[in-house]
Amino acid sequence: MKQTDLVSKRIPCRRLLRFVPAIAWMAVIYLLSSRTGDEINAILPFFQKFFPFMEDFNWGHFVSYFILAMTIDFGIGARADRFWVKIVIVLLCGLYGVTDEYHQSFVGGRMPDPIDVRNDIIGAAIWTAVAAISPIRALWRKIAS
Repeated sequence: MKQTDLVSKRIPCRRLLRFVPAIAWMAVIYLLSSRTGDEINAILPFFQKFFPFMEDFNWGHFVSYFILAMTIDFGIGARADRFWVKIVIVLLCGLYGVTDEYHQSFVGGRMPDPIDVRNDIIGAAIWTAVAAISPIRALWRKIAS
């Protein structure tokens, strides 16, 4: 087998490996969604020590899906700079948010909430908007290369 054949076979693997952070973050979201209402409410006071303005975990949806959009952007690479790809990133995050809410319907003390999906989409959209700012985009491409 020629060396060029080996290199061409490695490139798809390298592209797939770029999605490992997104898959890992999806697992984190899934694990947090698996916690019962009592377990989630028990850790709220810990976060309130650092963020006294927190009344609930709604902010967690913004942050979690901001990070998910960032990791999907990383997986896609430079092509994520295109406007339609940014829309796809937000839609993928929204779809995962819907499946996450469905998953929560099976967890004690938790129930699906369309407001959570809205917050998921807003968090993802904020990442795509921030990543479109020219200096940030340039810095992100250096980091993500």
